[in-house]
Amino acid sequence: MPTDKIELKILDERLHDWGLPRYQTEMSAGIDLYACLDEPLVLEPQAPAVLVRSGIALLMNDPHMVGFLLARSGLGHKKGLILGQSVGTIDADYTNEIFISAWLRTPPGSDSLTINPGDRIAQLVFVPILRPAFDVVSEFSADTGRGKGGFGSTGVSGKDS
Repeated sequence: MPTDKIELKILDERLHDWGLPRYQTEMSAGIDLYACLDEPLVLEPQAPAVLVRSGIALLMNDPHMVGFLLARSGLGHKKGLILGQSVGTIDADYTNEIFISAWLRTPPGSDSLTINPGDRIAQLVFVPILRPAFDVVSEFSADTGRGKGGFGSTGVSGKDS
């Protein structure tokens, strides 16, 4: 079972004014991360992703835990702001600053998006991880019926079964 304590290092003192990373509601899955910028950043549609400082570093130090950096759903859906790599993986032994890969997915010719210092632009979700041992085999011990196919082999609608 993963630990329920993580060490949090504040690397940007402005977080004390903006608010330390926290769960925004009682049942939020992730903590929001702030854009630790020195000036507004304008993202253009389809331009290369930009790394934005989060101002924090973590020590999870537990092989059964991982942090997943995700887009904030409202910004992604309404404004097109997503992560350049879709999901960022923060391993339990990574202790350097967390950077947010910000990318504007909207089509060329769409409006740009300005990220201001202190904007909450991503979220970090902590998830338990299984680390199974591997048995190298020449044949599997069970036939699940799913050895062939994949990539749509089960259909799309309920009528496909």
